[in-house]
Amino acid sequence: MQPRDLSSHVAYEAGRGVEEVARELGLDPGSLVKLASNENPLGPSPAAVEAIREHADRIHSYPKASHADLTAELADRWGLSTSQVWLAAGGDGALDYLARATLEPGDRVLVPEPGFAYYGMSARYHHGGVATYPVSKAEGFEQTAEKVLADYDGDRIVYLTSPHNPTGSEIDLAEVEELAERTDEETLIVVDEAYGEFSDGPSAVDLVDGRDDVAVLRTFSKAYGLAGVRLGYALVPEAWADAYARVNTPFAASEIACRAGLAALGDAEHVERSVAVARDSRQFMYERLDARTWESAGNFVLAEVGDASGVAEQLQERGVIVRDCTSFGLPECIRITCGTDEETRKAVTECNELLRETV
Repeated sequence: MQPRDLSSHVAYEAGRGVEEVARELGLDPGSLVKLASNENPLGPSPAAVEAIREHADRIHSYPKASHADLTAELADRWGLSTSQVWLAAGGDGALDYLARATLEPGDRVLVPEPGFAYYGMSARYHHGGVATYPVSKAEGFEQTAEKVLADYDGDRIVYLTSPHNPTGSEIDLAEVEELAERTDEETLIVVDEAYGEFSDGPSAVDLVDGRDDVAVLRTFSKAYGLAGVRLGYALVPEAWADAYARVNTPFAASEIACRAGLAALGDAEHVERSVAVARDSRQFMYERLDARTWESAGNFVLAEVGDASGVAEQLQERGVIVRDCTSFGLPECIRITCGTDEETRKAVTECNELLRETV
């Protein structure tokens, strides 16, 4: 017996980890700086760490109360009802729930290129088709409703990413609203705001309560520093409330994840520090990196370095792990996560030295 035909599916390519690179190169893991996966260089909130410790002896119980508490806290924060908050194991889990609730076999989704590979992966898992619209380097990675509509053909879901990964560009709220107005009634606009805390712009959540065709994704993996516990959520229209219980896995987020998320939400200072670190790191890279960069509203910067694979490989040997963006269709670019002052300086110094050597 064989699995079903998966030849049209692609494997998700994650950023390389410290232990993996250290083993491969025979280096001390402590000597490496990982700036490849847009993780929080400050780590999680101390309050979240304490909550994990405090509730570790309760993991034999299903997370019913903690799930409800976190849902209520998020609903209050965003001014929505609890039924509009869909908790999941990471933002990708929320993507799967939206796909389950929306797609019939053969329905098509429209995704940005370059963009987060899991949009298309999730659609294919649910027997949907995938089309793309360009977020073009030639146009400064600008995102507008008109550019998306040029490739729209009645697609069931249209995915937007703001801030966009890997470029850092944003789409204005007015453009999101225009897109929702000009697409079919049965098209859902999903705005992925995984990096939303790092942006100064308004959230598309402002559109969710007044419409039935806009949903927003958020995560605890970035600004909250909880990537390792896998916690994210979707914010959906009121009309979608009944669907969650029909499509989610039982106890969609773990006890530890929910307790950590609740504690992290209560530590606004940690998020503010994380955003400030990212802002300073971005500015340092704009000013000091000897490569073309683009303004980013995320916790990363895209840089044009020529041979991205070669540069990324040689930077690893110098102790800095960055993301080769060849898999995003940008073989000349690397993405550098915003690190601490020390980490950012090391990345810029090593990258500049390498670029000078290869000229």
